[in-house]
Amino acid sequence: MQVVDILTPARVAISGPQARTVRTKQDALRLLAELLCDGLVSQTGQSSLNADEVESLLIKREEQLSTGVGGGVAIPHAFGEFAELKDIRGAVLLCRDAVGFDAIDGLPVHIFFAVISPRREVGQHLKTLARVSRLLRDESFRKRLVDAKDGDSAFALIVGEESRPQ
Repeated sequence: MQVVDILTPARVAISGPQARTVRTKQDALRLLAELLCDGLVSQTGQSSLNADEVESLLIKREEQLSTGVGGGVAIPHAFGEFAELKDIRGAVLLCRDAVGFDAIDGLPVHIFFAVISPRREVGQHLKTLARVSRLLRDESFRKRLVDAKDGDSAFALIVGEESRPQ
């Protein structure tokens, strides 16, 4: 599985003047929770994944230990008992104005890549986190990602980076 397999262009967002502004850790986790719920529709036509529940799980995980991995990157993630969630889902939030996130290197975060998984996918969840970490290790790629003009462009950058030979 590749990182792009858990994303869609609609779940890649950029914070800033033309979009929703993210200034705090709480703002980032809330927007990521909403993005993660995007596109899941139940038989009633409503989102079948609750953003409040997802946000709560992300916050709970952050309380254990920050997912700010350094280099301006955070990878918030959580497991859940989501009846509607059949597969691992990801969302990306890019903030040109970095956000304090208690990262291990003490630096603020520009790139948030959130991952949620059903509990039964523990092994794949860990592999996905490792893949996301590898994807974001290249500083020049991170810079291009943060500078993307919109979510579609950022998604295209991710697709391109993953298709490069390692």
